[in-house]
Amino acid sequence: MTKVHREAVRFAQDGYTVVLVGHDGHEEVEGTMGEAPDQIVLVQNEQDVEDLQIDDPERVAYITQTTLAVDETSSILARLRERFPKIVGPRTDDICYATTNRQSAVKQMADGCDLMLVIGSRNSSNSVRLVEVARDCGTEAHLIDTAEEVQEKWLHDARVVGISSGASAPENLVQELVDLFRERGVTDISEFHVIREDVRFMLPKKIREAAGGSAAADGVVEAR
Repeated sequence: MTKVHREAVRFAQDGYTVVLVGHDGHEEVEGTMGEAPDQIVLVQNEQDVEDLQIDDPERVAYITQTTLAVDETSSILARLRERFPKIVGPRTDDICYATTNRQSAVKQMADGCDLMLVIGSRNSSNSVRLVEVARDCGTEAHLIDTAEEVQEKWLHDARVVGISSGASAPENLVQELVDLFRERGVTDISEFHVIREDVRFMLPKKIREAAGGSAAADGVVEAR
């Protein structure tokens, strides 16, 4: 069971109406709503928040689909808090930190690019959203599965090309795209840094105890 699923069950068991911010039809949303279908309602935008009819406005909780855009979510949550001042949320932000960081990087990078190429699956919400973020900045952007899908016409007037990828895209696909430009004679290639991911995950108690005096005894694993 995922973190969002657990939160949905916890809030439902505590007697809350659970507002799920997400996209209708997304597999994560469908799975989460299945945990407590009688107590979870889906909202996709601010208008949905306006239309909500909840029996007890003082017992409302919210959870979010992990692959949503940060900007998109913040306005919906703000409206939820206006309508339901006592609304409660998860202990920590549901939106995946890797997804959040990529969106932030694409937003900043797109301003200086003529073209953005995002490697990811077309059924990946976070990959599709990266393309939307770039286009919202006024930059031409395309979602591709591999370097082979790059079209020559996209490159005609592109002086600066930005490359990003969905959270689950293999690193080798990104490298193949970079190699494509190297083969075309591009020499000015650099990495764009926005946020250094330095997240610590607590190991289960039994593993910490078994680790004893080893380096793992501190009980954390660092993801960088």
